[in-house]
Amino acid sequence: MTGDERQPWGRGLSGWTTRRWLRVGVAISLAVLTALGVTGAWVLGRTASISNELVDVKAPALSTSFRLESALLNQETGIRGYGLTGTPAFLEPYQQGLTEQATYTATLERLLDDDGAELGDLRRVQSAVEKWQARIARPIAASPAGAASPLATERADEGRTEFDALRSAMARQQDRLRADALTARTDLSDTMRLRNWVFAAIALVIVALAGLVFEGLRRGVTKPLEQLGADARHISAGDFTRPITPTGPADLRQLSTEIDSMRLRLVRELEATEQARQHLDAQAADLQRSNTELEQFAYVASHDLQEPLRKVSSFTQLLQRRYTGQLDAKADQYIAFAVDGANRMQTLINDLLEFSRVGRVHNTHEGIALDGVVERTLSSLSVSIEETGAEITCDELPKLVADPTQMGMLWQNLIGNAIKFHRPGQTPHIHITAVREGELWQFSVTDNGIGIAPEYAEKVFVIFQRLHTKDAYSGSGIGLAMCKKIVEFHGGTIGVDSAYTDGTRITFTLAEAPPSVSTPPVSLVRARAGVGPQGTAGAEQGAAHSVAEPTP
Repeated sequence: MTGDERQPWGRGLSGWTTRRWLRVGVAISLAVLTALGVTGAWVLGRTASISNELVDVKAPALSTSFRLESALLNQETGIRGYGLTGTPAFLEPYQQGLTEQATYTATLERLLDDDGAELGDLRRVQSAVEKWQARIARPIAASPAGAASPLATERADEGRTEFDALRSAMARQQDRLRADALTARTDLSDTMRLRNWVFAAIALVIVALAGLVFEGLRRGVTKPLEQLGADARHISAGDFTRPITPTGPADLRQLSTEIDSMRLRLVRELEATEQARQHLDAQAADLQRSNTELEQFAYVASHDLQEPLRKVSSFTQLLQRRYTGQLDAKADQYIAFAVDGANRMQTLINDLLEFSRVGRVHNTHEGIALDGVVERTLSSLSVSIEETGAEITCDELPKLVADPTQMGMLWQNLIGNAIKFHRPGQTPHIHITAVREGELWQFSVTDNGIGIAPEYAEKVFVIFQRLHTKDAYSGSGIGLAMCKKIVEFHGGTIGVDSAYTDGTRITFTLAEAPPSVSTPPVSLVRARAGVGPQGTAGAEQGAAHSVAEPTP
């Protein structure tokens, strides 16, 4: 066969999958083992058959033939003695010999029933016995006892001749039985030798098949998988430029090709990710610089504007005290507007300064008991509580590692808003809860106030944004923005539970210990700019309790 003729066969084998190789290998192994098993079963059956024939037929038949011969000899001895002496005692061996003859003959007929030649020998023996008994034994045995039988002397030569013929028939039968037994022993020995060879061959074939299966699995499965694993380990170690070499059956080569395609895609994605990371690093640096500038701006604005603002406020107040009633009504109104605007500006600047200090000035973490923080908060709000008759209940609160000042501001704003925005003519009821959820604690402040419309649930946390005029509710609109910044600085989140409709429920989470890094620059910049995560906007809870549209 030429190389060109062998090539299609090689290409056909190269397309075989692991499953097909296993199926073909198992089928061939089963066929070989089945053939050997059938051969072994036949040899075992043959051995058992010959052994049973020898043990159950040949040997017993030969032994029974000897016993039959002994019984006939006893008959001949007894008849000869009775014929010579007429003594009845000599008939006892004869009678016993007859009984044994019948038994042994029946046994031989049963044992030799399937062997025509041996059964023919038995028939000839029976014929010779019948002839001797008819001519010699029975006539002499019928003679009167007490005296020698004349027939014994008369037929002595005939009796001797007949019995010799009987013994010759017995000898031929026994010779055939011996030859058959010897042949059976020889066949048994040969069959046992064949059996040993067959089982040795079965053992060798099983060992050879095991070796072939092991080598086939090693070359077709184990070695390709080891190669694939080695390539994968190099790639997992960071060597993404290392190609994966397809080896083994078709399905393993296909798997290697797919993994190599995945490697190439990962290389492309890593390159894109590296470019994005470099871009993000540049943006983070710009964001950090912008955040620093915003902090500096907030600090400068809140500090450097204090002095000129105090002058404006002071002089407008002097004008109000000195010239109220001395000018016309318009002048008094204008002076009042100026005083009010200066006071509001001072309040806003102070709030902005306090907001900028979260995470920058107030950043001393220690173990605090929130129960004590809430008690101090209630004490500072005692006037508002007495004026409104508010009823405040609180579950047992945990101990956390946090900044005490920030925690005080958090509870001050939440409880203060709950008291401020109560329903007119209704006593405020406020309940504080804390539930452990994994590594975080979830807190809630629930009241029976005027509530928050769902469309404003995401807008209540934006700094300085109000939803109605300052005449309805006082405040600068920075309270919940401050709460949001404090909660995020401590690794938590805050929001409005829109499912609660009997008032307002503010929920937020806090970690047992604050994160190692303070609030990310993005959150800080968004908070400074008045934009929440995902572009959400909010205002102080007091403004959010109103369902009216924002007042310009």
